[in-house]
Amino acid sequence: MTETVSATPYEKSSAPALVKMTDVSKFYGNIRALQGVSLEVHAGEITCVLGDNGAGKSTLIKIIAGLHRHDAGRFEIEGEETALANPRAALDHGIATVYQDLAVVPLMPVWRNFFLGSEPTKGRGPFRRLDVEFMRETTRAELLRMGIDLRDVDQPIGTLSGGERQCVAIARAVYFGAKVLVLDEPTAALGVKQSGVVLKYVAAARDAGLGVVLITHNPHHAYLVGDRFVLLKRGTMAGSHTRDSITLDELTRQMAGGSELDELSHELERVAESGPDHPSGAADPASGTTAP
Repeated sequence: MTETVSATPYEKSSAPALVKMTDVSKFYGNIRALQGVSLEVHAGEITCVLGDNGAGKSTLIKIIAGLHRHDAGRFEIEGEETALANPRAALDHGIATVYQDLAVVPLMPVWRNFFLGSEPTKGRGPFRRLDVEFMRETTRAELLRMGIDLRDVDQPIGTLSGGERQCVAIARAVYFGAKVLVLDEPTAALGVKQSGVVLKYVAAARDAGLGVVLITHNPHHAYLVGDRFVLLKRGTMAGSHTRDSITLDELTRQMAGGSELDELSHELERVAESGPDHPSGAADPASGTTAP
C-alpha cells in the first residue's frame, strides 16, 4: 500500500479561484447531462470530482476543457465570466487536460511526445530544423524536476508503464505553463503501486502552485490527496465537501449511494433471513404456490 500523501496546501492568497462554476448546466436536446453543478478550483489545491459511470464527469471535463459550452449558470476563470469556444481557448487561459488515452504516439521517443505539437526549431529558411538537443535536455530536466528519473528519454514512450506515461503528461502540462490541470481518471487502469506513483506527482503539481481537478470514481485515491470533493450523481450535485468536513468512510458511503446503499443492505438482510428454503421462483410445499 502506498503512503498517504499529505494534503499540505500551497501558500494561498486572496486571489479569486482559478476556475469557478456556479449552477452550471448542460443539455443535449431533451437529455440533461449536467444540472446545477458548482465547484471551485484554487491554486495549490486539488478538487476531486467523484461519481459513478454516467454521473456527468465527462461532460464536466468537456466544459472545463473548452470542448463544449455550458447552457446555463456561470463559468468564471480568475474572476472573469467566460464561455470557452474551443480547447485552444482553454489552453490560452492556462487550462490543460490530460485524458485517459494521454494523446501520445507510442512509437515516438519520450522527448518527442513531450513537445508534440509545440516543437521548437532552430535555423532559418531551408536550414530550419527541429532543435532536438534542446528538446532532449529540457525533457530530461523537467521530468527530474518533478522527481521522475527516466533511464533514457530516447526510448519510445510506449515502453513506459501506464503510471510513467501519466507522469510525463503531467510534467508536460506544468512545463507549458498550465495554471489548472484537469486529470481524467489517471489511476483507472493502474495497479496499486503505479496508482501511488501517479498520485505522488499529482500532489507535486499541487505543491508547484497549480490548481488540480482530479476526476475519479475511487474515493480512497481522492481522499489521499484531495482538498475539496464534489460528488456527482446522474448529472446533479450529490454533495460538496472540504477535506476537514468529511471522513473517508462518509465520502465512500456517499459515493456508493448513501441511503440507496442502506436500502439495498436491508433488502439483502431480509433475503438472507428468509433462508435458502424459499428461493425466488421455487414452489412452496406448504401452500403449493410458486414464490414471486
